[in-house]
Amino acid sequence: MAPPLAIQVGLLDDLAKRGQKNGLTGLKFLNKEELKSREPHVYAKKALLVPEEGIVNYKQVMHVMAGYILQANGRISTGEEIKKVENTNTNEIIIQTAGDSFSFDSLVNCTGLFSDRTFQNLTRKNRPLRIVPFRGEYMNIKNDYKHLVNHLIYPVPDPKYPFLGLHFTRLVNGSREVGPNAVLALKREGYTNKDFNINDFADAVFYKGLHKFVFKNFNFTLGELKSSISTTAFVNKAKKLVPDVEAYMFDKGTAGVRAQAMNSDGKLIMDFQIEKIDNQIHLLNAPSPGATASLSIANHIIDKYMN
Repeated sequence: MAPPLAIQVGLLDDLAKRGQKNGLTGLKFLNKEELKSREPHVYAKKALLVPEEGIVNYKQVMHVMAGYILQANGRISTGEEIKKVENTNTNEIIIQTAGDSFSFDSLVNCTGLFSDRTFQNLTRKNRPLRIVPFRGEYMNIKNDYKHLVNHLIYPVPDPKYPFLGLHFTRLVNGSREVGPNAVLALKREGYTNKDFNINDFADAVFYKGLHKFVFKNFNFTLGELKSSISTTAFVNKAKKLVPDVEAYMFDKGTAGVRAQAMNSDGKLIMDFQIEKIDNQIHLLNAPSPGATASLSIANHIIDKYMN
């Protein structure tokens, strides 16, 4: 359940101040006429324009980054299981796979949904947190109704949770989508409600941190589950931003899985968490906007942990 409107207005004011401190330019609160001109179908007590906000094709970004790695004589290996990691007396890390052996000065673990397990496997230490996978489901807006959304439309974020809440997105190909909700995935790479892995399922549902989170946030948990099971509940959430939308305007869309870190007290880790063990560096939590901020995160790791 979202905070009352009066509280949301205060949160939006605070968000604008933080945006200014972080160097965003052109931030502006829109009056009714300006909002109607940009987004005539949006309902808002108060609206903040963020001109520098945008969206990219992240798969294309990754292809470009991969090209830079190869141009720098780097190597990209996929589908290779690490069999053994050994720290030598000369501060080298030897990584052995099924068919090869590699020597490195440093090892950086940024394995997302498996970052906690990778940490445990490589350091032989207990996981300081648990990755609990939350699936976020989207719906596509049919072409006949794309005019209802002109830009990116977000609700005021609830500071209690790291989730974005249902928002409308104009994608780079011109299509529109709305989502996501946040429901427990039964597999760490469980992109549909039919995906199931017994080890991933047990790792989450028997974790005392998850029990405490559900107990403390029962209404939130129930609401997100309801919006996954019921199209009506999903659409009702979307109507809070764009009241004109109806269920018949949507098609089933894609889904993503959020690698949400949680501690044993049931607290969602809201910020990045980086652990350094000898010359191993482990990025254990990279919440949204982890992909958007990936290059800045890389600079931070290099400056603080590798120099």
